Amino acid sequence: MAADRQRGLGRGLSALLEETQGATAGEAGAREAPIELIHRNPDQPRQTFDEADLADLTESIREKGVLQPILLRPRPGHPGDYQIVVGERRWRASQLAGLKTIPAVVRELDDRATLEIALIENLQRADLNPMEEAEGLGRLATESGLTQEQIARAVGKSRPYVANMLRLLSLPAPIEANVRSGELSASVARLLVGVAQAEEIARKFVAEKTSARDAEAYMRSLGRDAGAKPKGGRPRRGKSADTVALERDLTAHIGLKVEIDDRDGKGEVRIVYQTLEQLDDLVRRLTRKG
Repeated sequence: MAADRQRGLGRGLSALLEETQGATAGEAGAREAPIELIHRNPDQPRQTFDEADLADLTESIREKGVLQPILLRPRPGHPGDYQIVVGERRWRASQLAGLKTIPAVVRELDDRATLEIALIENLQRADLNPMEEAEGLGRLATESGLTQEQIARAVGKSRPYVANMLRLLSLPAPIEANVRSGELSASVARLLVGVAQAEEIARKFVAEKTSARDAEAYMRSLGRDAGAKPKGGRPRRGKSADTVALERDLTAHIGLKVEIDDRDGKGEVRIVYQTLEQLDDLVRRLTRKG
């Protein structure tokens, strides 16, 4: 598995995901699994399910059945039960449709393989909310040890796209909530990363339903540092283009806001975290051998 993770999603896991995505319910390898023995994965990246979409899928299953099997593994610590790796929406809709069984492919998978498959399958879809997507990308980076380039290849996105999504993880919790609810778009929220008055500005954007273009114009009007001030209230000195670029690259690489205060070749590097979990992860990454 270590060599597989260095290449990105391991070839075996990639093949399994493709096999499940391309399978039909009647193909060899799929079985009818009792719905009552199936349990959701608490580490599933998707935490919200659109009620209207779920209702449409339920109606489709009533009419045509489940056309594509879900992917299960034996539920750890519960002999005879199963845990969902891929396909929670189909499982939920099948319950609403009154089905007693659902076509499934069952594979022996450890926790890491389960995490990687679930994350990548969800990230390849277009209906995660931006914070769920950012968190999924962040977990691939921290828990699977993949680089941004490897993550980009695995989920079919560009590296800049992955870097930009990871920047959302350094937003204050109230702004994350705005993004989850759809009150702020990801593009508007990214403008607020590292900004001193971010929450106040976010409230203004939400109240006025500010578009991305207008938000960019507003932030430009505040100046390059958007009102950010160091401790003591003194205005920041202008930063060189190289310093700004380095801050941006480091922020994208570690998924946390990085600020560099350079004074003629000497200075400080400041990393901003929002939770103790983010701090613990940063410490693990900085102290990891190799």
